[in-house]
Amino acid sequence: MIDSNLEMTDKIGYLLLKKGIINVETLEKALKIKQSDEGKVKRNLAQILVEDFNYDHDTIFRQVSILYAFRELNIKLEEIPESRIEEIKKVINSCPEDLKKQMLEHKVIPFQYDDKIKDKLILAAIDPTNRSITKIAYALNAKKYEVSYIRKKDYQRLIQILVPPENEFLKAMEESPQEISIEAKEDSLDEEALEAEINKSALINLVEGALIEGVRKGASDIHFVPKTGNKTDVLLRIDGDLKLWFTQENTWPEAVIAVVKDRAKGLDRFEREKAQDGFIQREIDNHTIRFRVSVLPMVGTELKNKFESIVIRILDDRKVIKDLSKLGLTGYANDAFVKAITKPQGMVILTGPTGSGKSTTLVAALYQVIDPTVNVLTVEDPVEYVIEGARQLKIGHKMNFEQAIRAILRHDPDIVLVGEMRDKETAEVAIKLANTGHLTFSTLHTNDAPSAVSRLYKMGIEPFLIAYAINIIVAQRLVRKLCDCKKRVNNFDHSLMASAGLNVDEWRNYEIYEPVGCPKCGNTGYKGRIAVHEALYFTREIRQLIVQAGDDVDEENIRLQAKKDGMLTLREAGLEKVKLGLTSIQEVMASTTDD
Repeated sequence: MIDSNLEMTDKIGYLLLKKGIINVETLEKALKIKQSDEGKVKRNLAQILVEDFNYDHDTIFRQVSILYAFRELNIKLEEIPESRIEEIKKVINSCPEDLKKQMLEHKVIPFQYDDKIKDKLILAAIDPTNRSITKIAYALNAKKYEVSYIRKKDYQRLIQILVPPENEFLKAMEESPQEISIEAKEDSLDEEALEAEINKSALINLVEGALIEGVRKGASDIHFVPKTGNKTDVLLRIDGDLKLWFTQENTWPEAVIAVVKDRAKGLDRFEREKAQDGFIQREIDNHTIRFRVSVLPMVGTELKNKFESIVIRILDDRKVIKDLSKLGLTGYANDAFVKAITKPQGMVILTGPTGSGKSTTLVAALYQVIDPTVNVLTVEDPVEYVIEGARQLKIGHKMNFEQAIRAILRHDPDIVLVGEMRDKETAEVAIKLANTGHLTFSTLHTNDAPSAVSRLYKMGIEPFLIAYAINIIVAQRLVRKLCDCKKRVNNFDHSLMASAGLNVDEWRNYEIYEPVGCPKCGNTGYKGRIAVHEALYFTREIRQLIVQAGDDVDEENIRLQAKKDGMLTLREAGLEKVKLGLTSIQEVMASTTDD
């Protein structure tokens, strides 16, 4: 039984209980821990609930900040001026190392000086009740100070910019650079010399450093590309573009590639003449990151070289989008997509080239329909992201993709995700699932939505099945988002507008922006990417056109009917994003084609 004087003895506990955030049983247990903490570092109830009971930090401490009247800093990182960021960095970097360590340990940031009260320092803390804040304020020589509450997720994003975590592998490379060279025989590698060189720490530091840097810079892929002259380029794909990150010189490329293979599972270091696939898993900045490794043999300029190209795909679960509204679907495309995925059966197909975000969209769609009452099965090769609430089938040498697809029919599915319809057999099973009362998601590699219909037709799928099994086909592309440094277009490029078929006078009515370039975006003018969609929803008219196709599907007729129904082409959808100030005309022109 809870003490009737609880409000007097523990205001935090009383408030959280009253708001239904915690229950009576949890409160009783937490109060007992609080009492038994005597002799140790004193903790309040909020700290105990977060540390011992795994309650969400921000849910608890937001209520604490309200209770004790701590101001909450509702910051948007992209809206903080660069000058403010530099000021905070300056304050932090001028601190002695022990004080900097204290601030990082207790998650406190000297955010700014008050605009109205001279010499008053505002300290942002994820736990404004932390007793160490007083010592930190004193060490910062703050004559006056105020503690404000900052959400943990905002703190984590901000501190990554203010105090980027050190890459210990790169530091080791800088402190003890090693030039590595291997003498080779005329027509073959000296395997003993190679073995000796790959065990040197310099190359291990390079590979491990690249993995960490790729994750921290938000890259989607890391490329290791052998070059003649004993060089290997390491490139990062950031926002769709490859950028040179590092060049390892005076080192045989075979040694670099061998180290990558040794750091991965499922790869044979001594196999240099066939394609291989492996994976790596690392704990980076307290998050488990998985890497998919692809190895392909390359042609070298000399017989003694056995070059291989390596591409490492970064699979960061933090990038998984679960909220459909964050995909960039708008207007007709959004309405049609929601309508298609909420039907009890039928196919939802995403189409586009590799790296266009198809999987991201499908996973977000799955999260809208997953619930404990349905059996959700996925067949993917390889599995990229773990989907909570779905049973993801394991593909291997004992059960390949095609066998898994056939077996899925006997496993009582409600909703199925088929990673890719790569051939007639896969497509037939997926269509059969959609036609027998299952909601089925899949992908195809085609340029736009109407051409996906032709592709299925050419695979040998009956027009009747295509027409009545599919709910929607969505073509997708990713375009780069303008950075905050963007500026409004005043003088339009007439040749660009003419090539896009756009009327300059009409476009003067919109607020159109163009890239500028700043340190935040690496002087590219772009930061991040957004998707543009072409949604071909299967209306009665579209179905009739497909059924009546005869010997060939008329893509143009399907496209015209879809546009009558409300579909925007990829370019039109991109230009809508331009009108919203999210991207530029140049970027849409480069990423999409005209009808």
